[in-house]
Amino acid sequence: MDPILSEIDKALKRKGLSDAAASRLAVGHPSLLKNFRIPRGSTKRYNVDALQKLAEVLDLEFYFGEPRETEAAPELELDKAAFSVVPRLDGHVAAGDGFINLEGEPVGHLAFTKDWLERTGVLPGSCFLISVRGDSMSPCIADGDLVMIDRRRRQIVDGKVYAFNDGENGTRIKRLEVIPETAIILRSDNVAYEKEHRTGEEMNLISQAIIGQVVWSGHKW
Repeated sequence: MDPILSEIDKALKRKGLSDAAASRLAVGHPSLLKNFRIPRGSTKRYNVDALQKLAEVLDLEFYFGEPRETEAAPELELDKAAFSVVPRLDGHVAAGDGFINLEGEPVGHLAFTKDWLERTGVLPGSCFLISVRGDSMSPCIADGDLVMIDRRRRQIVDGKVYAFNDGENGTRIKRLEVIPETAIILRSDNVAYEKEHRTGEEMNLISQAIIGQVVWSGHKW
């Protein structure tokens, strides 16, 4: 079987979506996957843009390049349920002056069920936890919250939240949008903060400094 379709089928089952439903969410019409399944000779060709949108709907990684190594996450079992352990790193992400010590020893760990991680398409060996400072992303992410960053997801998808290095501004988290070949827009969920536009070389610097996508947050009460 086509390996791409095989991964798609497994993801559809995890998400509980039909071909038509996933297609609508990805491209706005129900025929995308139907067209993917039509035999087209010995070599199948995919529409790259459509495949990327489908990967986002199905929580699959869309990647082309040298193989990337992923460390195996520590595991444990509690009450017959399997858990994977994700490290918490020193530092914080913020509206400004944030930092993350990616090379240092973890300052703590948090366990997540393997079942949940698999259903959401998260590889724990590629993730870390970091605290948030500031209110620029509230109410979605509040001051003091803990967020999980997936380092595999560095390709900007409009509307998703990313951690990135922003030069003298430090390590930040913002909701990002791309205007192709024009600008990257940095949005805060808190309406008190104005959106920021980065163009030209500043746009390239942001796109090259993505640490990863926020895939989970733990709210502080």
